[in-house]
Amino acid sequence: MTHQPHHEAPNPATDFNPMQIRDAVRRLLDSEDLPSIVQAGHPVLRQVAAPFDGQVDDVELMALVDRMRDVMHDAPGVGVAAPQLGIPLQLAVLEDKYEVDPASAAVRHREHLEFLAIINPQYKPLGTEIASFYEGCLSVAGYQAVVTRHRNVELRYTTPAGEAVEEWFSGWQARIVQHETDHLHGTLYLDRAEIRSLTSNAEHSARWSAPGIDEARRSLGFLH
Repeated sequence: MTHQPHHEAPNPATDFNPMQIRDAVRRLLDSEDLPSIVQAGHPVLRQVAAPFDGQVDDVELMALVDRMRDVMHDAPGVGVAAPQLGIPLQLAVLEDKYEVDPASAAVRHREHLEFLAIINPQYKPLGTEIASFYEGCLSVAGYQAVVTRHRNVELRYTTPAGEAVEEWFSGWQARIVQHETDHLHGTLYLDRAEIRSLTSNAEHSARWSAPGIDEARRSLGFLH
């Protein structure tokens, strides 16, 4: 996910060869350069990633988490999923420590999110509250669109140390959690977006960067 109604079903789960996943991870780690972020249109973004079950050892797993964190910071973004680096594995990293305008932070319920690596995550809504805001994606470079998401979610995941965790998130943190977990199941944010809201980053900065979406909704004609 970048710093800043019915949808197609993702491809069914693929039987990934564990050795192929391991080799892909090792190639990524062997390179001195940060990997490029895979862009929309690549099949890996439309596949249900393989659940992690030891395809790489603990040392390689932590090295992969560190490399993903470096990519996220370099982008910059607030989350990166392994498929975005061409690795079809249910692993994502999240972190949001950017300073944002206080008015925007208040409207969007955006608070700092400490670094988190999540393995085999699953989320479910807590309550019925929803929120609609612009969001973007590092794999759909140059664009943003309004997405309606659950305001509060429960996330179940495993840490790289093997600990099973159940945690609640709300506001912008919940949005990041949903966005990155969706990546692991072949879903891009555009699948959930109000397509009439789609805007280039330049147009968003020039016209739609207000904390809320009311002006964009009226002018672009979505979410009537």
